[in-house]
Order: sequence, then structure tokens, then C-alpha cells
Amino acid sequence: MLLLWRLGLGPWVNAWPAVGGRIMVITHTGRKTGRQHQTPVNYSPAGKAVYCTAGFGTRCDWYRNLLAEPRVEVWLPKARWQGRAEDVSDSPERIHRLREVLVASGFAARLAGINPRRISDGDLERLADGYRLIRIVPR
Repeated sequence: MLLLWRLGLGPWVNAWPAVGGRIMVITHTGRKTGRQHQTPVNYSPAGKAVYCTAGFGTRCDWYRNLLAEPRVEVWLPKARWQGRAEDVSDSPERIHRLREVLVASGFAARLAGINPRRISDGDLERLADGYRLIRIVPR
């Protein structure tokens, strides 16, 4: 996935979001090494911010890196900007935003056993209990 982005094919990767999902690349700093890392993730835009989710919860290295150093770079299909990431998993908007990210993930949510367009809020909360919701706003 990163190779496609580096070749300038980010817009192509996002050409059919209903199938392949909306994908961005987050550049983040390693909490132990201080090195820059790039991670492709599904996202949902919301005004100037973007939301993404750590589907494997708190054990995701990129998620733990964001907690340690929230300054990131967001690489969208047609834009790149510096931002600040924050975990908003306790937000009252959690289910709404999480559903948007899962819809934007194309087939990925269905592979995890979630149909984000049809699942009830209660079932989504139960199935995605360990998911972490991240909001990234421009700096």
C-alpha cells in the first residue's frame, strides 16, 4: 500500500471507496526509536478533521505512538498536512464517527464481521468495544 502512495497512486487507490475503502497514510514518530513511521489506515473526513480507528485496539503500535507523540502528518489522496491526533473513544459521538469510518473502510469492516450500514448502535458498540477512535485535526 505504501509503495502505491509513494508512486503517486493514492488517488487511484481511493477511486472506488465502496469497495477498497478510503485510505490515508499517517506519518508518526516511534515512541521508543524516535524514527518516522508510515501507516495506511481507513479514514472518514469530518470538516477539517479526519477520523480513523485502531481496530486492534491499544495493542496497535501506531496507536501507541500517537498517544506518546500526537504530532503527525496526514497524507490524503489529494492533500498532505500536519496535524494533531487524539483518542476520542470516550466521545458521545463515538458510535456515529466509528460507523462513518467503518463505512469508509469498504470491504474491511465486513471482513471483521461488521456491516456498518445495517448494524444497530448497540451491536456496533458491543462488537467494536476494543476499537480506539482517533481524530486528527490540522495544526
